[in-house]
Amino acid sequence: MVKSPEQSYILWFTQRVGSTLMAQALEDTGVAGRPREWLNAGSADEVLKKHRAATARELRDRLWREATTPNGVLGIKYGMVPHLHGELLELMASVEPEGPHRSHAAWKAFFPDCSHCLLLRRDKLRLAVSWWRAINSKQWHRPRPVPRTSVGMVESNPPGALIDKYDFHAIQHLLAECSAREEAIHSQLEEWAIEPLTIVYEDFIATYEATVRAVLGFLRIPHARTMTIAPPAFEALADEVNEAWYDRFRADRGRRRRR
Repeated sequence: MVKSPEQSYILWFTQRVGSTLMAQALEDTGVAGRPREWLNAGSADEVLKKHRAATARELRDRLWREATTPNGVLGIKYGMVPHLHGELLELMASVEPEGPHRSHAAWKAFFPDCSHCLLLRRDKLRLAVSWWRAINSKQWHRPRPVPRTSVGMVESNPPGALIDKYDFHAIQHLLAECSAREEAIHSQLEEWAIEPLTIVYEDFIATYEATVRAVLGFLRIPHARTMTIAPPAFEALADEVNEAWYDRFRADRGRRRRR
């Protein structure tokens, strides 16, 4: 029988909010779980297949084994996609009896003594621009230190080729999508009466180590103030392409509003 974690936490995120940077920083401590995208897939069935699980209980046991560090802390990085979230809640509910707060009971059955962290980004337009760039470049992260010429790390579309991939409607769609996903997280946490620790991307980047320590403290990890925090595992991807698209989108949006 798989032993239940002593505590758990969720890093709720949308896209391009520094979630991978935070997750890696926490995992690198060796005492804060392994907060990876364990539940992210196209559907609940795909999540089961991903973990070679036939039932919700088997999935839970896999998470308890793989996402938990030896000190009993389980971590997960969870990207909110409303339709998948609904399917996962239904799947999780199969391990718990019916009740008035079925969805939350199901979640807590998977993630005991759970804390919640919410990663946001103030500048939603820069988020959408970064998202569109990642889709086109097929590069979502750049591990550091990695020269641009390293095998396997070169963007399939370098800046010169990316600049012409600007698409007003695509960026507008992603801007709406990130807001909708963020609102879905807020709605779920409000329904469960949960007040998360909020981590704002712009502040996180400016105060990396202090923010990581604040999260560790929130999670009640011993020695959070004194343990060694590894340097950022990833480099920034934003460059002149992001700035050009950002400025062009604002100008295009302004012209459309004046029509």
